[in-house]
Amino acid sequence: MSRLAVRKTYKLFIGGAFPRSESGRSFVVTDAKGGFVANAARASRKDARDAVVAARKAFPGWSGATAYNRGQILYRVAEMLEGRRAQFAEELGTGKKAALEAVDATVDRLVWYAGWSDKITAVLGTANPVAGPYFNLSSPEPTGVVAIAAPDDPLLGLVSVVAPAVVTGNTCVVIASQRSPLAAITLAEVLATSDLPGGVVNVLTGHQRELAPSLAGHMDVNALDLTGVADAELAVECEQAAAANLKRVLRPAPEDWTADPGTRRMAALLETKTVWHPLGV
Repeated sequence: MSRLAVRKTYKLFIGGAFPRSESGRSFVVTDAKGGFVANAARASRKDARDAVVAARKAFPGWSGATAYNRGQILYRVAEMLEGRRAQFAEELGTGKKAALEAVDATVDRLVWYAGWSDKITAVLGTANPVAGPYFNLSSPEPTGVVAIAAPDDPLLGLVSVVAPAVVTGNTCVVIASQRSPLAAITLAEVLATSDLPGGVVNVLTGHQRELAPSLAGHMDVNALDLTGVADAELAVECEQAAAANLKRVLRPAPEDWTADPGTRRMAALLETKTVWHPLGV
């Protein structure tokens, strides 16, 4: 007896749940030849605001977790991604060999960032010499809620901008690649079952032109990563909107994420706090 396959419904990922867009809209995702692949939810500005609320709610718990625990969770995400290697390779749709290599590179990058979770403070923090009977200590702390426009590489590019934000204690709202959004939602399914608290990573699919300025101007967003914004006019518009509440803005070249990651991205989303302690206390 023949049957029709059950098509997957690609939704948003907000606060650990998978809602449809409040607007009820969707958009067509096509393959490289222009053929129909799926319908994805098209997030609205209201969805973006809901995602910021979820990220802000999750921030105290996530930033207050031990660095070791954050590293464990990222490592668990890498383990689960490895276990669904074939599924991700199929969704990337770039040819089996290239897709498997991309998934492997993504797993490796997650493990790399997971290893930095309890080391970045030692690298960026310091004890400062002062002329007085005090300890003067500088230590990095997370910036807060980070809005991220992910690059068009649907998996490795996405992880390369999200991992440095969350491993350092930030929470984020991510605009997935408009051209290839499906792997981002499948990755959200991995995040939802990997002990990552709801709201730490929120994934929106839709039109970058509609969502990015809304997040840039949101007064409860603390930093803006424009790595995936290739449109120079849109990037300038977002920078101007971000100036309203003095957001930290990252505007690297669109291909910047492909380089050896180093500690640069993690450092860019941390703020240094300096405290004084009297000697002997």
